[in-house]
Amino acid sequence: MGNYGIISLLPPLIVIAIAIKTKLSLEPLLIGCLAGYIIVGKWDFFNAIIAAFTKVMQNDLMVWVIIVCSLYGALIQLMIRSGGVLAFGEYLLRFVKNRERSLLTTWAFGSFMFVDDYLNALTTGTTMKKLTDHYKVSREMLAFVVSSTAVPICVIVPISTWVIFISKLLEGNGLAPAGKGISVYLGIIPYISYGWVQYLLVPLVILGIVPIIGKMKTANHRALTTGQLIPDNSEEFSLEVEPFDEKVKGNIWYLVLPVLVLITATVLMDLDALKGIIIALAFTLIYYSIKKVAPFKKLSESGIEGMKSMLFALVLLLFSYLLKDLGDEMGLTQYVISVVEPVVNKNWLPLAVFLSLGLIAFTTGNSWGLYAIAVPLVIPLAHDLGCNVWVCIGAVISAGTFGAHACFYSDATILAAQGAECNNYQHGITQLPFALISFTVTCIAYVVMGYMIA
Repeated sequence: MGNYGIISLLPPLIVIAIAIKTKLSLEPLLIGCLAGYIIVGKWDFFNAIIAAFTKVMQNDLMVWVIIVCSLYGALIQLMIRSGGVLAFGEYLLRFVKNRERSLLTTWAFGSFMFVDDYLNALTTGTTMKKLTDHYKVSREMLAFVVSSTAVPICVIVPISTWVIFISKLLEGNGLAPAGKGISVYLGIIPYISYGWVQYLLVPLVILGIVPIIGKMKTANHRALTTGQLIPDNSEEFSLEVEPFDEKVKGNIWYLVLPVLVLITATVLMDLDALKGIIIALAFTLIYYSIKKVAPFKKLSESGIEGMKSMLFALVLLLFSYLLKDLGDEMGLTQYVISVVEPVVNKNWLPLAVFLSLGLIAFTTGNSWGLYAIAVPLVIPLAHDLGCNVWVCIGAVISAGTFGAHACFYSDATILAAQGAECNNYQHGITQLPFALISFTVTCIAYVVMGYMIA
């Protein structure tokens, strides 16, 4: 790992600047990664890029992401083609009678999908499009509700893949006895300010208590006045598929049962999302075959098509992981913490941790990798300054949550965009003002905690 100092900020800043200028998704990541590896590899940058690609593709987490997201794509495709998604949307229309309630229902549905943010983002967006489209809700607004629910709910409900990962970090760094990480995590939940603020902001925005501002206001006006719900340049995220048999009316159980099996299996398999989706996919294929939804060959072919539909999102994820790895190689997290450490006291440490790590998370889209690097650095820093370590860990988790939610090319943003069929730049730029509102409120919360608790 190198120590490139302030230069380590350059690649993510290039990505952000080009994304804002061009409004494109993939190209800014390509250019930012290329610039970073020119810095790292110099004249040998071509080999440096190949080595980085190989490293990322061999990473267990990247392999896991590719398999899980592909299988989620297969399941979603099957649920759509069975007519289950359409039937569920039509069923909800009996009870949901206006635009605000359609979005509140989306928020409630996403709150139920708390076991994994990938599952949440893809399933909630796909399932709720029929309902929100009926009331001319822009896909940007749908993506905002989905994204603002998917990540926060995974850190404030202690039954999720996020909590499992963080609890293992707590055990590995001596903050929790072996096997007691989740029990210790329960005491940190009140201090995860960004998770709480962003999650609770959603209904306030839906109900108009917090006004809709910025480019989201423009997107909503476009949807209401022109009927164009999907923003331009979203073709790569499109998931237009025909039902297996247009003459046969779908059944809501074709959606409900696979989703229930998916959630239950994931929980019973120790929150292993991969095992959960394998079980759910196997169940769905058998269930649809028994119900004669379609011949088994057509079901399997449809599942493969669903996996293919995730290709563009997976390519974006690959380059976002490459950018994260580049930041680690350049020592980005260590540089930012080294700058912050000498200039803060115990009362300001929670705010400093959230601000500095939030900057890293936003510019790199890094959350879990950030936690793995930052937790071992923040614990001794909190002890040395006599600061409440649980508040500081809450600030670390909040920073990663902010990055996953607000970064234009984080995995959570990309998959929420995929679920809503809205390009990730447009999703990111329209929800950014609301993320910054939550960011500001969270900063105030950590100042208060720094003086009253830390």
